[in-house]
Amino acid sequence: MSTASVLFTVGTTWNVSSDKVDKGRLTRNGQNLAAITAETAKELRETPAIRDQTLQMMRDWIQKNGDIRNVRQDDIFLLRFLRVKKYSIPVAQQTLLKYLNLRKFYPEICQRLDWHEKKLHDLICSGYVAISPVRDSKGRRVVVYNMSKFKPNEMTCWDMCRAHAVVYESLLEDPTFQVCGVTHVGDGSGVTSGHVTSWNPTDFARIIKWGEQSLPMRHKEFHMINVPSAVKYIIDFAVSRTTPKMAARLHIHSNINDLHLNIDPSCLPVEFGGDIPMQDMISYTKHFLEEQRNTVIALQDMQLLSTRGIITSRNTRDTKDGVSTEGSFRKLEID
Repeated sequence: MSTASVLFTVGTTWNVSSDKVDKGRLTRNGQNLAAITAETAKELRETPAIRDQTLQMMRDWIQKNGDIRNVRQDDIFLLRFLRVKKYSIPVAQQTLLKYLNLRKFYPEICQRLDWHEKKLHDLICSGYVAISPVRDSKGRRVVVYNMSKFKPNEMTCWDMCRAHAVVYESLLEDPTFQVCGVTHVGDGSGVTSGHVTSWNPTDFARIIKWGEQSLPMRHKEFHMINVPSAVKYIIDFAVSRTTPKMAARLHIHSNINDLHLNIDPSCLPVEFGGDIPMQDMISYTKHFLEEQRNTVIALQDMQLLSTRGIITSRNTRDTKDGVSTEGSFRKLEID
């Protein structure tokens, strides 16, 4: 019996407490999720001794740092920075400062992360962004995006970003997610010129650049289907803001069959040629966000009082934040 068959024999009602994958039914070469996670943690140089020692070092640094206030010091929060930087203390500290700076610089994205708020609730319930209840073969969370569900005449780019932020912050409370990372799958059908022109190019460039540097997430793969030709210009622009390593993880597929060669359909909704009814995936996402709701809302209590401790690149084209943007998205035409 295949992995997908095993997962779906238990039933098709998805919620956080009965997540079949998290109970160890996902296998790879005879390994369950716990074994996969332990194997991946070794790649991050994680051992009990290193984990305990670095956690204490992070706490000592936070307590002595006068540039930050009300920063969480629990294991789950600090490990998101240590794991993503393979337990390099200086780099983890810089990532934490940049994370706080992103939250301060863009309150439009990082504040009021309550998924009950109407626009966020509408985006989640529409299926614009959803968490798959089935992890991929490497233990990674799969997050799917349907751009046609975003209504640019009713919402702004900041609403779009907040929907991403509330999902990512909720996922980051999961230790397995911190270790194994995430696979993104996006459907670009339904994209209009309104989707594109809702963005200011400078903000778009800065968020792409800062997002990679500041969000303590392990983005392992990006898959896209049904991408309009004009939107590929935007994708190329976004890729130019990322590191070569991240750019190499982006894959644009010409059809569903090509997508399925790279990701198991058992992780995907029916609309993506997968096995999971989209409404079940939405329901699972709502349960997941509800479980982390209070924790995510409380993140807004953390403060960065000064940016003097943040180390930035010396070779910047913009003295303010290293972002240079040319042209305007308004010149694009979407068929």
